[in-house]
Amino acid sequence: MRTMPRTRILALASALLLGACATLDKTVAGESMTLRAGLLSRTIHISASGQLETTSLRVEGRELLAGAIPEIRFTVRCAEPNRRPVGLKPGEGTVLQSERTFTYYGGKPLDPARWEDRRPEATRWTNAVTVSSDRWKALAGQSQRQITDPKPGVRRLILRTPLTAGSAFGRLTVTACYETYEGHPAVRKWIEIENTGDRWLMLDHLTIDAVRLAEAYRHTTPLTPGELGVQSSVMGFVDAAQSRGVIAASEVPSALRSLGDDGAMGYSEEWFEWVLGPKETFVSEPVFLYACAGPVEQTLSARSTPLDRTIEGPYMRFLHEHVGIAADHAPLYAPQWLTWAEFKFKIDDALMRQMADLAAKAGFAQLLFDDGWQKDRLGTEVDTSKFPDFAATSQYIRSRGLSLGLWLSCIRSDDSPDLRAVPDGRSLPPVKRMKGSAMSFSSPWREYYAKDLARVAGDYGVTYFKQDFSNIRYGDIAEGHEGRTMRDSLLRGCRNLLETQDRIRAAAPQVVTELTHEIYWDTPGVPADLAVLKHACQFHFPFNFCWGADPLWPDRLRLEKNRTAPIDPETHRDVLRRACFEARKRFYAQRALPLHCLEFYAAATHSVGGSLTPDVQDRQVVSWLMGAPINFSGDLRTLSEANLAHYRSRFDLLKRLQQQYDIYRHFQFSGVPAPTDEDWHWWGKLNAEGCGAVVIVRGSGGAERRAINVPWVDPQRRYRVTAHFASADLGVISGRKLRDRGVTIQLSPWGQEILELAAAGSPQ
Repeated sequence: MRTMPRTRILALASALLLGACATLDKTVAGESMTLRAGLLSRTIHISASGQLETTSLRVEGRELLAGAIPEIRFTVRCAEPNRRPVGLKPGEGTVLQSERTFTYYGGKPLDPARWEDRRPEATRWTNAVTVSSDRWKALAGQSQRQITDPKPGVRRLILRTPLTAGSAFGRLTVTACYETYEGHPAVRKWIEIENTGDRWLMLDHLTIDAVRLAEAYRHTTPLTPGELGVQSSVMGFVDAAQSRGVIAASEVPSALRSLGDDGAMGYSEEWFEWVLGPKETFVSEPVFLYACAGPVEQTLSARSTPLDRTIEGPYMRFLHEHVGIAADHAPLYAPQWLTWAEFKFKIDDALMRQMADLAAKAGFAQLLFDDGWQKDRLGTEVDTSKFPDFAATSQYIRSRGLSLGLWLSCIRSDDSPDLRAVPDGRSLPPVKRMKGSAMSFSSPWREYYAKDLARVAGDYGVTYFKQDFSNIRYGDIAEGHEGRTMRDSLLRGCRNLLETQDRIRAAAPQVVTELTHEIYWDTPGVPADLAVLKHACQFHFPFNFCWGADPLWPDRLRLEKNRTAPIDPETHRDVLRRACFEARKRFYAQRALPLHCLEFYAAATHSVGGSLTPDVQDRQVVSWLMGAPINFSGDLRTLSEANLAHYRSRFDLLKRLQQQYDIYRHFQFSGVPAPTDEDWHWWGKLNAEGCGAVVIVRGSGGAERRAINVPWVDPQRRYRVTAHFASADLGVISGRKLRDRGVTIQLSPWGQEILELAAAGSPQ
């Protein structure tokens, strides 16, 4: 590509819109490009010898960096011998029993071993060279600069540098790409590395953005969880006063991600490497910085920080407008009831018809058949001994007003149609589970898989697929598959799994695709992240047990409380309430993601001696309403007619609020108390006009009455406020009063309420 003339660069830069602009300044020591995105600016220095550094990162003119940082940094190694690594053939590689590798909640796996390639003919990687754009003077040729407009309101800066002179690894061309966006204080960045030589190379230790924030801006807030060996995908970095900073967000998938406590973003040193053949190009996932600034405001009930206001407002719009959220282009089925918690894989036609009758009576919108409907619990062939006519079963489910969802996995039996169609579709080294083997998303099987799910959806009217079990975590270097080393195969596998979700939705647009934490890495697995929500409509995040419905829970409780007596209703009620608080905490921990895309397992539709009271049912409904009410699970046969009728009344209310205000897709949390089960907690589900729902819960204590402030309304509007659980019309209240003085609500301990805010015109 030809270098764009400097006059053209300057002309384009001067025409950029607010929030998406760049300028170029020539100095004796080289040139500087400044990206300006509203209150965020980033200056990149290009030295006369072609070295690249960010020398400034400012929010409202205040410097955030501790010092200059390189734009590109990675390690490159050469293959010996110089060829593509040879893969495994069928019969090679030690068999891995996947269930023995699971790590449960801080414990140790039964089999912690990983398969290592010890073959004598395995490729060796030599001549490690660290490439850093602030020190590559001896390697770099003349940098090329280009500014483009990939779509309206988006400006892209491209800095491309050839690396040739005296290099031990041959020739590379490395490119840093940046985008700014009209109306958003964000700079998004990714790296491209092209192998223009004739050597087989390995990349590792790749940092996409080597940000090193000053100590004053290292007051961190994880905005998605970092746990179980996986780092957060979104982190807030602010000053001590919490008045200024940036949100650092990574679009790298699963455990492959690294996001440091200094703001640097890239790939995990433990899990990432990439083998790059001649004429091939590696393109990293994007990362971005989003600025926040403003006053810390003391509301009636809490402090409202610019970080929180940015997350719930402009940052969230940025995700939908520019990062991309798959659920925006798919239907939303809620509430959902699924079979697993109580019945495990022991489901059949008669039971599912019975559950469908009860679920329909309770007002559920979708029934999900979890594990157990298929032959050998594997593949997509129906177990005809349990479901003699699955088309008739599925038709019955739909006749009850329920959409149908199906669980399935990436494991297939040896006689499956999948292996007849794609004989070399298994992962190697072999990964076994039950009577089957793990299939590979880095083989042509992924195309078969997507077409097969579209077929199943068409045959049975399926609108939801829950995809489970682990294969990617174990690696795949089968000959003919895309993986070239064990670690190289991990990112390829994750990318292919996500790309497969796009294929499924393209073939069956009516289908919602869900991934579990297990298929996305392991059990108990990883939390949700930006990468997965760009491709899958829903994500089932850990921890994976259903308090109050799972048959194991009484044993857990007896161990915890040293009990031997049967569980009494009050004890069961306590477990159900604890599950609700766990759900609220887990949703809140992922508040930098669209919460309606997340599934936490599960609100227990299970009663022991009347333990599931209307108040507990209400607590379940509102707790899962931090996002959308998916999912519920437990033996519906334990519910009374009053239980079923109460669920229906609440679900009917949610259905009407969703249709009127789109409440599931909104979540506001700034300026009010954080989740607690001891005092009061509330949050908003309000649209852009400030209309929708405010959800309120009281814990075991706190005052009997509380003024509930609503910081997210339009102060210039008036709202008719209805307390639905109390069946009370609270009148027409100005937005200013709701914001500043609130509305007084009375609740008993463990009580909850849903307020509806409907537009009632401008204030007098």
